[in-house]
Amino acid sequence: MSDDFDPKLILGELTEKINSQQKIKQADFDRYNVKRGLRNADGTGVIAGITKICSVEGYYMDDGERIPKNGKLIYRGVDLYDFVAGCKAEDRFGFEELVYLLLFGSLPSKKELESFTQLLASYRELPDDFVEDVIMRAPSPNIMNKMGSSVNALYAYDDNPDDISVENVLRQSVMLIARLPVIMSYAYQVKRRFYYKKSMYIHPIKPEQQTAETILNSLRSDKKFTDAEAKLLDLCLMIHADHGGGNNSTFATRCVTSSGTDTYSAISAGIASLKGFRHGGANIKVSEMVECIKENVSDITDEDEVESFLRKIVRREAGDGSGLIYGMGHAVYTLSDPREVLLKANAETLAKEKGFVDEWTLLDIIERVSPRVFKEEKGLEKMMCANVDLYSGLIYKTLGIPMDLYTPMFAIARVAGWSAHRIEEIVTSNKIIRPGYKSLARHTDYIPIDMR
Repeated sequence: MSDDFDPKLILGELTEKINSQQKIKQADFDRYNVKRGLRNADGTGVIAGITKICSVEGYYMDDGERIPKNGKLIYRGVDLYDFVAGCKAEDRFGFEELVYLLLFGSLPSKKELESFTQLLASYRELPDDFVEDVIMRAPSPNIMNKMGSSVNALYAYDDNPDDISVENVLRQSVMLIARLPVIMSYAYQVKRRFYYKKSMYIHPIKPEQQTAETILNSLRSDKKFTDAEAKLLDLCLMIHADHGGGNNSTFATRCVTSSGTDTYSAISAGIASLKGFRHGGANIKVSEMVECIKENVSDITDEDEVESFLRKIVRREAGDGSGLIYGMGHAVYTLSDPREVLLKANAETLAKEKGFVDEWTLLDIIERVSPRVFKEEKGLEKMMCANVDLYSGLIYKTLGIPMDLYTPMFAIARVAGWSAHRIEEIVTSNKIIRPGYKSLARHTDYIPIDMR
């Protein structure tokens, strides 16, 4: 290797080559009628499959026109609002029941739910030496990456990892749903010690606790939390558990599943997708945006001041330069996102109790003025509502959950949906998902290297 070898310089030159030669023009997509992002011209998703698991509704079609309506999220035919209301009326946790509904297609009886909850609890403990060998030996700056690698590592601890029979995949799925919260907690404790130089505390798992209680028990040094706090976290898990087959992480899981691969690979693919800031990582982007507004706006409860700064964000004069107001807009929902509606109501109550009223007011202002800002700054006429990410960060903040875990909390819930969709893909389809791509490459003669 020569003395003047500079990897950074070479990578910079190669990057310029990619940027100058490989970008495809929008005109080419239009010419071949390629639907970028698998989206139709009106923003709706291209129909790529059929599912019985979940329905996401935000509009209806009338003579080819997209008519906005209040959003609905329906799990196996049961409206999310009704499911949550039923659990609240009986003052009980609902996530485990919802997992049962997603996996098996019907609401469980009391006896069935008790049995399934016990099954989940029996799988929570990680294999012997797994924490030391897999999680502690390689601390990760991002918990989502550690969760993904840990899920893949569980493959080596499974006596029958590659069997894709429904019975075996179900066993693996229930195990992962039970263990992912524990993996998240260990990964965060290791990050606290390695990156933040803070104490690491690990509490024994209590089999009698529900998933939400297990999470709070593992994250709080004193292991203390109220029933109301646990039930609020349980609500967050319920609203994040699934969102149809077309969301990016679920489609990724189904796509990988269609190749015939193992459960660990398929679920880790879902985690990788969810990490992205255009998907589950958006809840962290909302929190970062809120902090940016706090630093640059003297009164975050003043609507005019906040609106003025939001205009700078849209113009790419402030924020992260993306021109996006995170937490606003959705591919399907138009008038409202039912998940956001539920979170906002609970966020307001909790904000008053925990002293975060100003921050709740800021989010409310963002929700109300953003559609006007986009319309006037960008000429955007599309109906826009707040999405689930706008208030989820505030909920987690009031519960004392660190920002490092905002997106991992999403994954803990969504693994239930990924598992249901993986099983449905195995049961109903025997074809690998393989959409077509139009090649624009032209024939080029091979030139000997000394003649280039």
